[in-house]
Amino acid sequence: MTTTTHLVTGHWIGGEIVAGSAGTIPVVNPATGETVAHTPAGTAADVDRAVAAARTALPGWAATTPQERAEVLRRLAAGLAARQEEIAAAITAEMGAPISLSRTAQVGFPAAVIESIASLAGEFPWTEEIGNSLIVREPIGVVGAITPWNFPLQQVVSKLAPALLAGNTMVFKPSENAPLTALILAEVAADAGVPAGVFNVVYGTGPVVGEAISAHPGIDMISFTGSTRAGRRISAVASETVKRVALELGGKGANIILDDADLPEAVHKGLMMAFSNGGQVCGAWPRMLVPAARQDEVVALAVEAARQYTVGDPTDEATRIGPMASEAHRVKVNGYIERGIADGARLVFGGPGRPDGLTTGAYVRPTIFADVDPDSAIAQEEIFGPVLTISPYADEEEAVAIANGTQYGLTSGVFGAPEHALAVARRLRVGQVDVNAGHWNALAPFGGYKQSGNGREFGRFGLEEFLEIKSIQR
Repeated sequence: MTTTTHLVTGHWIGGEIVAGSAGTIPVVNPATGETVAHTPAGTAADVDRAVAAARTALPGWAATTPQERAEVLRRLAAGLAARQEEIAAAITAEMGAPISLSRTAQVGFPAAVIESIASLAGEFPWTEEIGNSLIVREPIGVVGAITPWNFPLQQVVSKLAPALLAGNTMVFKPSENAPLTALILAEVAADAGVPAGVFNVVYGTGPVVGEAISAHPGIDMISFTGSTRAGRRISAVASETVKRVALELGGKGANIILDDADLPEAVHKGLMMAFSNGGQVCGAWPRMLVPAARQDEVVALAVEAARQYTVGDPTDEATRIGPMASEAHRVKVNGYIERGIADGARLVFGGPGRPDGLTTGAYVRPTIFADVDPDSAIAQEEIFGPVLTISPYADEEEAVAIANGTQYGLTSGVFGAPEHALAVARRLRVGQVDVNAGHWNALAPFGGYKQSGNGREFGRFGLEEFLEIKSIQR
């Protein structure tokens, strides 16, 4: 594969590139181990400058109409679509997503989300009358956004689009492992008409820049996507200034296959939801729960389907699973595979180590375990890799109990006769359930129960996260 070097010369603050002053952080291609870029190692002083720019820009941006802001968002979506190939190549280089997935999910979904948020401008109840009160929805102020590496553009767009439509300004910290799309987004936003200071980017690490954003008294809200551990820390730091915190955290989704399901469809689509993006998806379904009497059928179907998931060079159009996003993450995922074997789960596909023919790079073997104890580490902890666990259940009550039996509550799937599957879906303690692989809806709320977070993204529910509510009695 050919490695392209990407140029990032500074933070984006107040509508221009601002040089860093505290060294740099390398960006490493996980497929090759080569450094493809360096970004500034941001400091608390850089955050101060970005917050000052955002606060200066806030009154003017908040004074525009929702319709004017929606037009800017539509131009932003068009600008991202025009740079699809550049963005896709950057994401593939920085975190290893297969190039075909980078074009579709990594770039296509963000553009669709922006369009869906822009469509709300004319129908959203910005003001309403309740008795003798006028209810006014206003921007919350300056939003601090902190995002992970698995969907670098999607994660920030899911925050930026509703925040901007609501009239807020933003200070954004991308993951230091996948920062390359942040500057492209800033450039496209400026070309779309986002005024200087409305969107600012500060590169750096979580312990330095993330902490500074979370604690900053000039930031009114934190919107974070990432691990549950990091979400706890952000909540604690942000509480000192009593700012609003919206968290989209980890997941351990269950795919419940009922006894009246279309078994081949349930297994094939369930495996896709476990292996997509190399399993590095918070909303994945890494647990497959199956009737005990049909586990052998499910295993045979899953193994057959898994053979179609080609692992290799992420720039190859035929690749379905690229490397893990970093060497450190490869070691973590591989450790879970070894732990599953040690704890007695039945290995039916894959296993520890790199795939045959791949002696370097952050690659793991797509792996399937059967007869998995629902209380074991591989069934309880977020692996964030292409590892599927299959657990048999005796009856529907046990299936629901297993599905609900983790600290997480983000997503799940249910396959079965439509009304039967819907009834089971209602019993799951998660924020989003797909029944028989229901189609993705950009206007439906996304977010978690329990330790998968609080708040919602997408559609009207996501927009409301970024608004304050004022009541005026007359």
